[in-house]
Amino acid sequence: MRRILAPALLFAAGLSARPVVAEAVFPATLAGHAVVPALTLIAPPADAPRDAWISGKFTGPLRNDTPMSVMGDTGTLHGQRETGIRLPFIGQPFQGMSGLAMNRAEDGSIYVLTDNGFGSKLNSPDALLFFHRIVPDFATGSVERRETVFLRDPHRVVPFRIAHEGTESRYLTGADFDPESIQRIGDEIWIGDEFGPYLIRAGLDGVVTGVFPTLADGVELRSPDHPRLTATAQAGLDWQVPRSGGFEGMALQPGTGLLWAMLEKPILTGSGEPEGQFLRVMAFDPVKAEWTGQSFNFRLAEGATAIGDFNFIDETRALVIERDNGEGDPSLPCSGTPGPDCFPLPAALKRIVLIDTASRDADGFVRRIGHVDLMDVADPEGHARLSTDAARDLSGRFTFPFFTIEDVMRLDETHVLVANDNNLPFSSGRRLDAAADNEFILLSVPELLAAR
Repeated sequence: MRRILAPALLFAAGLSARPVVAEAVFPATLAGHAVVPALTLIAPPADAPRDAWISGKFTGPLRNDTPMSVMGDTGTLHGQRETGIRLPFIGQPFQGMSGLAMNRAEDGSIYVLTDNGFGSKLNSPDALLFFHRIVPDFATGSVERRETVFLRDPHRVVPFRIAHEGTESRYLTGADFDPESIQRIGDEIWIGDEFGPYLIRAGLDGVVTGVFPTLADGVELRSPDHPRLTATAQAGLDWQVPRSGGFEGMALQPGTGLLWAMLEKPILTGSGEPEGQFLRVMAFDPVKAEWTGQSFNFRLAEGATAIGDFNFIDETRALVIERDNGEGDPSLPCSGTPGPDCFPLPAALKRIVLIDTASRDADGFVRRIGHVDLMDVADPEGHARLSTDAARDLSGRFTFPFFTIEDVMRLDETHVLVANDNNLPFSSGRRLDAAADNEFILLSVPELLAAR
């Protein structure tokens, strides 16, 4: 049955065409840099299926069980440059940092989420889903992994067939969900998914206790990867959330305790076209386990294609990572046919935007207070630990030229933590010929965090 959006959901596309007032740009200074090497693998749980010991077997056109036999590359969008890392992998990639939780663990460690594995339902059935507790050490440049918790569904809460359906442990995989955002509330973990899109509730032990579909004005929003859709499903009618457009950001609001889930991309109207250059943000009450009906809109800047993460810094103000689809330094663009010495689509717009959710216009758009430019960070003390391929002088400057930057949180009154999803082994960015590492950067941004 086709699902047609209620009239209240069909915002006029003209809303996104309103003139945008130039927003403030605040300085950022690199205060620390920690790196997890790209090829960092972890063992699956002892009771996981043997299938999980070799991951990435389905990333090519045919099944491949021979470890480290096929070179990874950046794909057609980014010139198919080799990244120097081969798959399938022995073990599970640590990679894919896709969300930071605002509330930390009792020992001060930070909850960070790993995404669905290799980018799609089809290529990730052997990628287990998990989150970590980590502690970046900016003095040494390393990241301590204190715990990894694997998601599993032993009580059969997930409302559809999972990849490991017939097993006793029922570990979840990247064929089941694409987890992209995370929050801790008490002894529970809440995760935003892109395939449904769904919200997932689990214990701190990773056992799933709830899966909630996305409702807006009483209508379920679906993506083309929703488990109940078929190949004949039509954009805008059967599904409204574009592929990889689900809950990339989900922020926990202090004071109210509400979860505000932000879609990564604009939703589609009944004609199959985006409703505008803005993103929906919807409120979910984790106590009642239901959508409240409250929402607001986040207007994307010109040139931005998606967001990467979303976290509150107080009861009304929040940080949003805003990005384009580029990777690599803009000083090395390809002038003709893409080759190994240039970036076909260099990074241009990578920002941390500060918004005021209490200030909304008549159409529900929140006020953008200002932003910092992740492509132009001061590094006067030389904290950068990795070199960047560029045809320009980057002395005293630091850039974060990655395709998917998906993690941001406030650490204190003057600092934020930012990290990338390195899409192992398919993204580069800092180097022309090497897979991107997982980088955690500490930014001093007192002016941004104090802005009102």
